[in-house]
Amino acid sequence: MLLKLYEKNNSPADLQRIVDLLNDGGILIYPTDTMYAIGCHGLKERAIERICRLKGIDPQKNNLSIICYDLSKVSEYAKVDNATFKLMKRNLPGAFTFILNGTTRLPKIFRNRKEVGIRMPDHPIIREIARLLDAPIMTTTLPHEEDEEMEYCTDPELIDEKFGNTVNLIIDGGIGGMEGSTIVDCTHGEAEIVRQGVGWLDEG
Repeated sequence: MLLKLYEKNNSPADLQRIVDLLNDGGILIYPTDTMYAIGCHGLKERAIERICRLKGIDPQKNNLSIICYDLSKVSEYAKVDNATFKLMKRNLPGAFTFILNGTTRLPKIFRNRKEVGIRMPDHPIIREIARLLDAPIMTTTLPHEEDEEMEYCTDPELIDEKFGNTVNLIIDGGIGGMEGSTIVDCTHGEAEIVRQGVGWLDEG
């Protein structure tokens, strides 16, 4: 099902419906400041497992990421030293995934890897959903075949055509981007850019 949302002045009933869906273990596709992504409530292990199966991710071998509404929430789910906190404060919200050491607050599926990716997209729709949910949102980019048209990752109507029967809801927030976030590994003290994406890191 496709639901059109806007950068502001969305219906409170529509937003509450999305929050209820996530709380019930549903799966959602939504726009971010990079590409469209697929996600679920970050503390609901069965929903996370469903996304891993859909994407063909092995959580034993791949880092999983969560969206947090603000930095005060990050420290519940990841270990953040002062230097990393300052770096994140300078760059978030933005098109970055910060890899941090996770805490035991996250489900066991995350703890297999001991690390977690932290996203705080600079996009009003998913930020508002994260604020209202008041919990992390497990997030990953849409599955995409190499020979497939990029429009199936950027055009909400084509995304609906492909994934409409697989997920519970698709948010139409307009045409999405085609490049991923910049991944910054902060698990060893020094910040290291593992993948350059949309975001350009301000190291201060």
